[in-house]
Amino acid sequence: MTWARVPFSSFFDRFSCLKPFKNLTMHSLMHTQIYATIIAMSLGGHEMKLNFAKLAGVAALATGAAGFFSGSALAQDYPYRDITTAVVWGAGGGTDTINRMIMAEMEKHLPVSINVTNKTGGVAGSNGMVYVMNQPDDGYTLVGLSESNVTAAVQGGWDKKFDFWYPFIVGGSPDLISVPANSPYNSLTDLIDAAKAAPGTIPAAASGAGSIHHLNLLAIENGAGAQFKFVPYKGSAPGQEAALAGEVALVVTSLAEQAALIEGGKLKPLAMLTEDEAEIAGVSVPSAFDIYEGLDKYLPLKQAIGFAVHNSTSDDVKIALGTAFEKAIAGDAVAEWAAANKYDVGGQHGSDASKIFETLEANFAYTMKDLGATTVDPASLGIKKP
Repeated sequence: MTWARVPFSSFFDRFSCLKPFKNLTMHSLMHTQIYATIIAMSLGGHEMKLNFAKLAGVAALATGAAGFFSGSALAQDYPYRDITTAVVWGAGGGTDTINRMIMAEMEKHLPVSINVTNKTGGVAGSNGMVYVMNQPDDGYTLVGLSESNVTAAVQGGWDKKFDFWYPFIVGGSPDLISVPANSPYNSLTDLIDAAKAAPGTIPAAASGAGSIHHLNLLAIENGAGAQFKFVPYKGSAPGQEAALAGEVALVVTSLAEQAALIEGGKLKPLAMLTEDEAEIAGVSVPSAFDIYEGLDKYLPLKQAIGFAVHNSTSDDVKIALGTAFEKAIAGDAVAEWAAANKYDVGGQHGSDASKIFETLEANFAYTMKDLGATTVDPASLGIKKP
């Protein structure tokens, strides 16, 4: 028998002793002693028992044959197995929601599934980032993150600059400050006046420490001259739930995250933390910039939500992910989802996204330093002052 003329799959039927291994994948065979034995048997042209003691004698043959198969159908391009995305913020929040949406769309352009899970906690999402950092840089474990994660290093959450990652930006939504529907505060001025009268006593939710929502809360405090009692939560959704439960008096999260609660009459919006006002549920929400002039020194701080892979990952992986990402972003489903959920679509990845995050990292790091909210000097990490 000439091995080059016989289909590889027929080896299992020709040699009865190999039938138990017929269902193994080509990838598994390429990396086991069984594969080397199959090559040796096929070259010999007669049936023999699996004798692993003789494997050393056919090692050279197996190596040479592997070179033949590497350029054939046996070679498996990335991705050949399912991918996992570990989101660093809680389930139901903006980063979680946007990752589940974009992964579902990217799956349509990949031969595998993408499973989304949550790895929360730490400082500015550091637990999830450390978890993914410790996984192989083979592209099978992605990290779902946001601009808030750029503050992890200056808060001592981990010791890496953000350029450890190769990022993909889906988009973002502007922040606003809201209170429960039954709150006695009917305007931002009411709330600020109460905070000034009793500094540090009014509990406020703004996701986790170092998140963009936390930074926006700090900016409000400094720009308006007030002080709240910050209560950290593992994501936006838990913080909003705390406001509805009466655990906190106000919440700072994004318009996308609050929209359903505002439309449902559960939250009362007081002010947008951007230069522009917004309209939601028939209500015009004023800009905080029009109420307190000092805010423009600290705001606006805007979202950049998406995911990332190790920057050390091979170019083949980056290209495959980038191609699927671009196709997903260009689809009608993403545009319709963004419009319905109050998001602006970004679509940057690679060097373009890295430049955006580099700027965010510098601005956030030194803003936090000026606000007295850092434990590590940004300069010691190599973060240049903007």
